[in-house]
Amino acid sequence: MAQEPYRPRRSVLYIPASNDKALAKLASLACDAVIIDLEDAVLPADKKAARDKVAGILAGRERRCEMVVRINPLASEWGTDDILAVAKAEPDGILLPKIGTPRDILEAGDLLDDNFAPDSVKLWAMVETPKALLNIGVFAELGRDPASRLACFVAGTNDLVKAAGILATPDRRYLMPWLMQLVLAARAGGIDVIDGVANDFRDLDALARECAEAAAMGFDGKSLIHPAQIEPANRAFSPSPERLAAARAIRDAFARPENAGKGVIGLDGKMVERLHLAEAEKLLAKAAIIGA
Repeated sequence: MAQEPYRPRRSVLYIPASNDKALAKLASLACDAVIIDLEDAVLPADKKAARDKVAGILAGRERRCEMVVRINPLASEWGTDDILAVAKAEPDGILLPKIGTPRDILEAGDLLDDNFAPDSVKLWAMVETPKALLNIGVFAELGRDPASRLACFVAGTNDLVKAAGILATPDRRYLMPWLMQLVLAARAGGIDVIDGVANDFRDLDALARECAEAAAMGFDGKSLIHPAQIEPANRAFSPSPERLAAARAIRDAFARPENAGKGVIGLDGKMVERLHLAEAEKLLAKAAIIGA
C-alpha cells in the first residue's frame, strides 16, 4: 500500500457552517485542519442553508490548512444530500458521525465513487458510540485499503461518555482504556487519530494537560472548539527540542563510516537499532514539514 504524504493534524478546529463570524476568521487561523460542521452545531431548521454555504466556504479562500466537512449521519434525513453537495465542493475530507459498522464507511465511499469525487476527498470517521468501539478493529482494516478512502479517526468523547454512562472526570480515567484502544486501531490501520474536545475552552491549563496526555498516548492531534486552543495543541503535538536533538544524534551516528551496514550500534551507553533510525528520520521529516 502506498504511503500517504504526511499531513500535520495537531490542531483540528470545529467551526459551525452557520457561524459567519467564526468563518470570517478562517484565513488568520494557525490550526492544521478545520472541520466545517453541518451536524451537532447546526439546528435542524438551519441545516439546508448551512449545507448550501459549504461550496462558497471551500472556494472562497486559499487552503492553507486541511479543510474537512462534518456531515449529518447518512441515515438521517439530511445525510445523503449533505455528502453529495459536499463532494462537489471537493474538500480534503468528509467526517462521518455516528458510525456503527463498516457499512457506514463503505456506503459513503460508494456515494463518492458513484458521483466521481476525486480520490483526494478522504473520509474521516467519528468514533463516538459503544458499537463503533466494538467494531474498531474492522474499521482499522478499512484503513489499509486505499479504495475505502478512510484517512482518520476522530474520538467523539462527549457522546461516548454519555452513551456509555461513565463518569466524566478531569483526568479522563474511565475513558483512557477506550482512547488507547482507538490509538491502537489507528496504528494497525495506518491512519491518523484525533483526540476529543476539551469542553472548557477558557481553561487552557487543563487543555494543555489533555494534549500532553494525548500526545503521549500516540494521538496525532486534538479536536478543538475555540481558536484560543490552537497554540497549546500545536505545541503539545510538535516534537520537543530534546526529541529532535536525540533524533539527529541517532541519524548522525548511523551515518558515520564505521557504522555503515550495522543493524545495531551503541550511542551514549544505549543500544540503538535500525528501527530507532527509522523513527528518528520520520520525526525529523515531520518536524521539517511543520517548521519545528
